[in-house]
Amino acid sequence: MKRLGLLRHAKSSWEDTDLRDFDRGLNARGRKGAVLMGRHIAKFGVDWDVLFASPAQRVRQTLESALEFIGRDSPLIWDERLYLASAPVMLDVLRHAEPDADNILLVGHNPGLQDMLFELVPDHAQDRKFDEAVRKFPTAAFAVLELDIDAWRDIDSGCGKLVHFARPRDFDTTLGPETELY
Repeated sequence: MKRLGLLRHAKSSWEDTDLRDFDRGLNARGRKGAVLMGRHIAKFGVDWDVLFASPAQRVRQTLESALEFIGRDSPLIWDERLYLASAPVMLDVLRHAEPDADNILLVGHNPGLQDMLFELVPDHAQDRKFDEAVRKFPTAAFAVLELDIDAWRDIDSGCGKLVHFARPRDFDTTLGPETELY
């Protein structure tokens, strides 16, 4: 069995409209959410063997805040293919991961992260937690899947089960949706 963590970047800033999307950092709410989720991920108790991350500024700033709690011992690989990556691209990145890694945390963007849930979790394993995660995978959301594989090269459709899903608003209601409807 392998374990895959999915972390979406925290809430980004739209203050400077002249910035490229890639260069947008976090707003104050995002920084608060990143710290909160970093603490939660640490309490979840998985020692991540490697972290793969999009090099976008909002992902970098999310990890700067979260790594204080998760720890900086795990190798961190910035992979340009993960910037706004689709699920097939993310799967390809994972298929080339170090074979000895049992626990990988992938940090990136939607809709790709949410699509990974559709890709990896088969119909018979979809439950209330899955329904909540695919209805809305908000900024700074964290999901953990257990994968029924022995090697990352074998990751494929339907090999996973969602075992954990958390959002910043689960721990601080002020970080809930502002005007979004559910």
